[in-house]
Amino acid sequence: MTATFATDKLKWTRKPATFSLSDEAITITTRSHTDLWQRTYYHFRNDNAPVLQMETDEDYFSFVVRTEFDSKCRFDQCGVVVYLDSDNWLKASIEYENESIQHLGSVVTNHGYSDWATTEIAADVKEMWYRLSRRGQDFRVECSTDGRQFQQMRICHLHKAKGEVSFGIYACSPEDSSFTARFTNLSLGECEWLAHDGQEPDTLD
Repeated sequence: MTATFATDKLKWTRKPATFSLSDEAITITTRSHTDLWQRTYYHFRNDNAPVLQMETDEDYFSFVVRTEFDSKCRFDQCGVVVYLDSDNWLKASIEYENESIQHLGSVVTNHGYSDWATTEIAADVKEMWYRLSRRGQDFRVECSTDGRQFQQMRICHLHKAKGEVSFGIYACSPEDSSFTARFTNLSLGECEWLAHDGQEPDTLD
């Protein structure tokens, strides 16, 4: 597997009204009232965010992308995604909250139920790198402010991620707003999530 990213293999799930696509950069201008969320506490379901992905049957890979944005409305977000279907997906992003804070976090959805894990960061952060790694049905999401030093955000399992999966980028505006997200430095290469070298796996009796 090479370290280049073939933009001609990308496919839209819900194409946005305004976007640009080239080998140098991808931009998505969001529509208002778009989001990815399923059930869990809030008692609503949203599945209308634009998603741009490629497919692979590689069990081990790492995907890297740099995001730039100037969102100013609550819940505006852009980042990485593994979207298998409406009920099974993973996303990681920064969500704007107010003039003081944003939420850097992730949502994992299995069998139609979403969770949400976040940490607060300053509202003046307008750029973030993400590295998404796959090891079978397990995934790790990392973030970085410079594209060199990555910090782990989350390790999770997608029950439906068997064989071929789709992964890529997304952007959305759950409330009455719109902004333009810019994605650059996309690369796909060997898995940089190394095999676990600690406790041995449990054995079945």
